[in-house]
Amino acid sequence: MRRIVTIISILMPALALMAGDAGSLTAQIEQLALVHGARAVTDVPGPPSDPAALRVWSEAQQVSGPRLMVSLEDRRVWHMNGNRVLYTAPVAIGKSVILEWEGREWNFATPRGRRAVLGKEKNPVWVPPDWHYVEVAMAQGWQLEAVTRGKPFPLSDGSRVTVRGRSIGRSLPDGSFIAVPPGEEAVFEGTLFMPPIGSDNRRIPGELGRFKIDLGDAYYFHGTPYEQSIGTASTHGCLRLVDADIEHLYQTVAVGTPVFIY
Repeated sequence: MRRIVTIISILMPALALMAGDAGSLTAQIEQLALVHGARAVTDVPGPPSDPAALRVWSEAQQVSGPRLMVSLEDRRVWHMNGNRVLYTAPVAIGKSVILEWEGREWNFATPRGRRAVLGKEKNPVWVPPDWHYVEVAMAQGWQLEAVTRGKPFPLSDGSRVTVRGRSIGRSLPDGSFIAVPPGEEAVFEGTLFMPPIGSDNRRIPGELGRFKIDLGDAYYFHGTPYEQSIGTASTHGCLRLVDADIEHLYQTVAVGTPVFIY
């Protein structure tokens, strides 16, 4: 998808021809934005209608330097410097669902407020939180058991679900061990077994795309293999972008940059 930098380069030869007609210039920019699949350079983040969102948006207007602004209503991020739009892209936002399990609760909304870029990572590996296994077990109608080192779980065939080295798997009566391949769920006899943190089964490459920007409290901008979800309310709270957009932000947004989510 062509972005604002590309649009500007396309427009440069035409700007001199249209310099005397501001209205025509704006119309031409808008038309080229549509043709090339991006928002026009004139598209700045306007004030939201929600009062709580408006407070965050208003705070962002007081920052004169670089900042990121995210509209949950528009499902879009803007990289701003003063009043200039440096880049803009659609995002997927939190689905605003509450998940409860055995006295625990998770809220999958993207919280409004001011944050900052705390760090950036290339080729991040996703470590699934407990809620991932709760969701999968509920969706499939499975029981859920957490596996800890040194506490094997017996199965009806005499084998045991256990952790050996960095893998979860089945320990057979003859002493052999069948590891569950990383990336696959450990399901035996209608029970999903949750691997311990630190095991290879609790590490999933590629799920966060090629780049991640840390906003704190386990909220991130990140890529995704599910690009059809961009522009929807479908995440567990993170802000999801196509790989080309998250790569651009990764390369151009500095650590420490304020982020306003409204």
